[in-house]
Amino acid sequence: MAYRANQQLREDIWDYRYTTASASLPDEDEKIVSFARRPAKGHGTTALSLMQQAADMFEGMENQARETEARAQSLCKSATERLRLAEKQRDASERARRDLINEFNGRLEEMSKAMQRAEKRIVSAEDHALAAEFRAQAAEAQFHKANRELAAIEDMIRKRLV
Repeated sequence: MAYRANQQLREDIWDYRYTTASASLPDEDEKIVSFARRPAKGHGTTALSLMQQAADMFEGMENQARETEARAQSLCKSATERLRLAEKQRDASERARRDLINEFNGRLEEMSKAMQRAEKRIVSAEDHALAAEFRAQAAEAQFHKANRELAAIEDMIRKRLV
């Protein structure tokens, strides 16, 4: 539609220019130049109408361009806000991740220390159990020795009494 209106405007201006120019050319013999304009029949109103249509069309295009620019700015602003929000969420999740890692590292260190203490207690308990076993073996050996001595004393007492 815009192309057709522009083309029509060009044709009307062309027609107006050359129909009025050829009508106003003086003869060679007269050598008189006339600066008076002769109104063309209906061409002036057509040209003005086409000019008005062209102006309206350009104004519509400018309005559409302004609306498009406003929408683009709105979209850019919205995208910027979403980007800022996403960055804030990313930063918050990064902080939470670091806090969680630090907490797990602390727990892991505590568990490692607890394992070391437990291992030390186990080694100590094993040492105590081994010492107790040696004492038990020594006590058993003393018990057997005492039983042999007691049996020897009983034998001596029997031999003397009999």
